[in-house]
Amino acid sequence: MKTKAIQIMETGGPDVMRLVDIDVPPPGKGEIQLRQTAIGLNYIDTYHRSGLYALPLG
Repeated sequence: MKTKAIQIMETGGPDVMRLVDIDVPPPGKGEIQLRQTAIGLNYIDTYHRSGLYALPLG
Protein backbone atom coordinates (compact mmCIF):
# COMPACT_ATOMS: atom_id res chain seq x y z
CA MET A 1 0.00 0.00 0.00
CA LYS A 2 1.30 3.49 -0.82
CA THR A 3 0.92 6.29 1.67
CA LYS A 4 2.42 9.69 2.47
CA ALA A 5 5.06 10.28 5.14
CA ILE A 6 7.18 13.15 6.37
CA GLN A 7 10.88 12.30 6.11
CA ILE A 8 13.77 14.22 7.59
CA MET A 9 17.06 13.47 5.81
CA GLU A 10 19.08 16.30 7.38
CA THR A 11 18.93 18.51 10.43
CA GLY A 12 17.46 21.98 10.21
CA GLY A 13 14.24 23.94 10.41
CA PRO A 14 10.80 22.95 9.14
CA ASP A 15 12.07 23.37 5.57
CA VAL A 16 14.01 20.07 5.81
CA MET A 17 10.78 18.10 6.28
CA ARG A 18 9.76 16.40 3.02
CA LEU A 19 6.39 14.85 2.14
CA VAL A 20 7.15 11.60 0.30
CA ASP A 21 5.33 8.51 -0.92
CA ILE A 22 6.32 5.30 0.85
CA ASP A 23 5.34 1.64 0.56
CA VAL A 24 3.74 0.15 3.66
CA PRO A 25 3.91 -3.64 3.79
CA PRO A 26 0.74 -5.52 4.69
CA PRO A 27 0.41 -6.45 8.35
CA GLY A 28 1.91 -9.74 9.41
CA LYS A 29 0.26 -12.51 11.37
CA GLY A 30 -1.14 -11.17 14.64
CA GLU A 31 -0.77 -7.53 13.48
CA ILE A 32 -3.31 -4.94 12.37
CA GLN A 33 -3.03 -1.86 10.21
CA LEU A 34 -4.47 1.46 11.37
CA ARG A 35 -5.16 4.55 9.32
CA GLN A 36 -4.37 7.78 11.15
CA THR A 37 -6.31 10.84 10.11
CA ALA A 38 -4.73 13.32 12.52
CA ILE A 39 -1.32 13.38 14.18
CA GLY A 40 0.79 15.65 16.32
CA LEU A 41 4.42 16.15 17.24
CA ASN A 42 6.06 15.90 20.60
CA TYR A 43 8.37 18.75 21.51
CA ILE A 44 11.34 16.33 21.47
CA ASP A 45 10.74 15.92 17.71
CA THR A 46 11.94 19.50 17.24
CA TYR A 47 15.11 18.61 19.17
CA HIS A 48 15.70 15.63 16.88
CA ARG A 49 15.16 17.73 13.76
CA SER A 50 17.47 20.46 15.03
CA GLY A 51 20.25 17.94 15.70
CA LEU A 52 20.32 18.65 19.45
CA TYR A 53 19.53 14.97 20.07
CA ALA A 54 21.27 13.20 17.22
CA LEU A 55 19.45 10.51 15.27
CA PRO A 56 20.63 8.48 12.29
CA LEU A 57 19.29 10.26 9.19
CA GLY A 58 18.98 8.93 5.65
